[in-house]
Amino acid sequence: MFVLDSDGTKIGTMDKRTAIEKAKSKGFDLVVISSNFKQPVAKILDYGKFKYQRKKKRKEAKVKNTTISNKEVRLTPMIGTHDLMVKSRKTRELIMAGDRVKVSLRFKGREMARKELGYAKLDEFFKTISDIAKMDKPPTLNGPRYLDIYVSRDKKKKPKENENAKDEN
Repeated sequence: MFVLDSDGTKIGTMDKRTAIEKAKSKGFDLVVISSNFKQPVAKILDYGKFKYQRKKKRKEAKVKNTTISNKEVRLTPMIGTHDLMVKSRKTRELIMAGDRVKVSLRFKGREMARKELGYAKLDEFFKTISDIAKMDKPPTLNGPRYLDIYVSRDKKKKPKENENAKDEN
């Protein structure tokens, strides 16, 4: 097996027993880094410290990972203005929480013949959240009955103040 020293210098090729004795004489462990069939690579190091550093690196990598969950809001082409605003507020909450939102508009029966109403309703819906959101995917027909858009938080845009908020003074 090919052996590396604790500081990374190449010691050379030696048999397993000799490598283990050399590691013990230095007060370290012999750890197999690569188990290649032709010539495995082993390194002389402190295994406890090695495990600790590996665990620390994994923990740091896990912290850096951000998970984005997908949520869905469903609309219809004939949704009322108030209901649209309620769905808009819920979507706004989801976006501010860091979620990606799929807005689905479902056509029923004869509504399928008037797809332009669906596009118009999605445009109207997006205008209500456009101050904080960006459209990741434009409106696309998903099957015969669903019109979908994907929206997520646009970090460049800042939310405007709520005009309906009452003055606290």
